[in-house]
Amino acid sequence: MKFRKKPVVIDAELYDGTAASVRRVMEMGGTREIEDTPEGLYIRTLEGSMKASKGDWIIKGVKGELYPCKPDIFEATYEAI
Repeated sequence: MKFRKKPVVIDAELYDGTAASVRRVMEMGGTREIEDTPEGLYIRTLEGSMKASKGDWIIKGVKGELYPCKPDIFEATYEAI
């Protein structure tokens, strides 16, 4: 069987390692789900803790959850509206 992803509008922020990008991600999802470390941003997802590196997109899912997405996957999957 084949399936097509339903069209869904998402919120996303580009994580660039700066305090401003961390603040935007925290505002999008709440500070309880994020840990900012020198190695990267750790986000508690439905699947467990995931690390976001500089240049990754942080996506807010349809249930309000946050998760990181590599730039090439983000560009192949999403377009700006």
